[in-house]
Amino acid sequence: MRIDVLTIFPGYLAPLELSLAGKARDKGLLDIRVHDLRTWAHDRHHTVDDTPYGGGAGMVLKPEPWGEAFDELGIDGATVIVTTPSGVPFSQELARELAGRDRLVFACGRYEGIDQRVIDHARTRAEVLEISIGDYVLNGGEVAALAITEAVVRLVPGFMGNPESLTEESHEDGLLEYPVYTKPATWRGQEVPAVLRSGDHAAIAAWRHDQALRRTVERRPDLAHPAQLLDDVEVRLVALADAGELLTLQRACWVQEQVANPDVEMDALRESLEDVVAWIGEGTVLVARAAGRLVGAVRGRLREDTWDVGRLMVAPDLQGRGLGRRLLSAIEAAAPADATSFELRTGAGSVRNQKMYKKAGYRLAGRSGPGAVRMTKSR
Repeated sequence: MRIDVLTIFPGYLAPLELSLAGKARDKGLLDIRVHDLRTWAHDRHHTVDDTPYGGGAGMVLKPEPWGEAFDELGIDGATVIVTTPSGVPFSQELARELAGRDRLVFACGRYEGIDQRVIDHARTRAEVLEISIGDYVLNGGEVAALAITEAVVRLVPGFMGNPESLTEESHEDGLLEYPVYTKPATWRGQEVPAVLRSGDHAAIAAWRHDQALRRTVERRPDLAHPAQLLDDVEVRLVALADAGELLTLQRACWVQEQVANPDVEMDALRESLEDVVAWIGEGTVLVARAAGRLVGAVRGRLREDTWDVGRLMVAPDLQGRGLGRRLLSAIEAAAPADATSFELRTGAGSVRNQKMYKKAGYRLAGRSGPGAVRMTKSR
């Protein structure tokens, strides 16, 4: 990847020589060139700015030096990045996108900014992105260019010594990174969480995901819904007022079932609000609510001496967090005393569901209609 930076303060970009960026440059992975815009100003004082048309405070960077710089550097076909507080917000997703470009050209503004004609002209020759690194004002665009460059080049293949480290960082999965610890195990009376010393990789992964969720909800609630924490989930008997949300949740969950079992007719997908209201009155129906939202449900009905479990559903964004097991346990506990066994049905292709039910003690008991299996468990 080649990166050109145009600035009137080239010394500001000296950090690009440091650490991994400098090493990657030495290895030939990156070609980073910093250019002094004043090189293309030809008066005695190398003037690059002038007063704004229409009046007002401050100075504006003149178009002539930029035009000559673009011509000499040959920006055609490159991606020109104008660092400005009025640009689109920079993000990890945008960093990944830019990491796939062959060439980036940074135009670092100063004072009141760059003459708009420079940006409009660049658009006729190259892709132009106006990017902001935050809702605040800096003296110039160099700090933003440094930040964007570091975020982008570390995603270039071969840049990081251990590429796996990239996948466990803040924002890579939409969450902030979990807390990290190292030796010693005890320091000034504070202990490393026991789970991290357990050697149980599954438990460690679950703990890290939970901690990442908690940190994200606390510090960046715009990135994660509080319900994802599942701390304050209320499981209670259904109310008629829940019917509308139940219908929406049911359709979302059974679309997933249809994908896993494409040749099976899913009755739940064809049900109306009136149908949902009708089955709410059959047997025992439990719903789970969190942060003002209905996030799960399950139904139990007695058939002779068998407690028939059905309509177990969890909001798609919360699946894999243990709520399904919690609802299953709750509906089992609600079974009447004369129920001697539990039974449920799921799609033959619903491998994930079957795995969860087996962990809860259920065993396959044969087919149950086209494309479905029956699973049972003794009480």
